[in-house]
Amino acid sequence: MKKSTLIIFICLAVIGLLCVWGVNLYNAMVTGEENIENAWGKVESQYQRRADLIPNLVATVKGYAAHESETLEAVMEARAKATSVTISADNMTEAQMRSFQEAQGNLTTALGRLIAVSEAYPDLKANTNFLELQSQLEGTENRITVARNAFNDAVRDYNTFIRRFPRNIIAGMFGFEKKPYFEAENGAEKAPKVEF
Repeated sequence: MKKSTLIIFICLAVIGLLCVWGVNLYNAMVTGEENIENAWGKVESQYQRRADLIPNLVATVKGYAAHESETLEAVMEARAKATSVTISADNMTEAQMRSFQEAQGNLTTALGRLIAVSEAYPDLKANTNFLELQSQLEGTENRITVARNAFNDAVRDYNTFIRRFPRNIIAGMFGFEKKPYFEAENGAEKAPKVEF
């Protein structure tokens, strides 16, 4: 074999290997984005479950605490705002994530006030519908936490993958960008204060 043929063969082999490597990296980045979208879908699913439980909880409380209409209206208003803020996992931004978290945080606060109202009504606290709905809501809050943690894990894995050299070059060439985390709200480290 001639020396020039051998050099051409080696160059083609190197180019082929680089192409295979680039395709594998691209596919891994696509898989990472899909994992984030899947994890985000689970977060949204749990928030939807919570939103679906709220009208039943409010209706149950309304029967016992009709004069607490301000609290009930605040819960329903916060629910409406929380369900109106939606973002897509494939193009989410820090600002969109903050807006989503703020709306969900306001709903959590309103629900806390609603649960606190129940303490003033012994008959309501003993009502099986209320207890079941409260239990489902607590379970949903736990599921939301698990789903948010899984989402953040998927974001961390993806962001780490696309930011490492030389993958960051391929990521930049094909427009793969860092995704925002689901973060705690400012002041979340303090227990909410419920006043009547």
